[in-house]
Amino acid sequence: MTSEKRMRRTVPRLAFNQQEAAEALGISVDHFARHVKPDLPVVYSGALRLYPRQSLEEWLKEHTIQQGRRVA
Repeated sequence: MTSEKRMRRTVPRLAFNQQEAAEALGISVDHFARHVKPDLPVVYSGALRLYPRQSLEEWLKEHTIQQGRRVA
């Protein structure tokens, strides 16, 4: 194993592009674009659009249903 591989650290992601956000939620990009994206804030960096990790986690919490009613 090279020293570069041993020294490489995994940096936690703070934001995701659309594809990554959909993958993180376990849904298709099309479903994300239609049903999730409209509810999320977006960070623009040039042409790149980023969706904050915390916003994805909050969206999940807000849309969690337990025994027929929302949990949050």
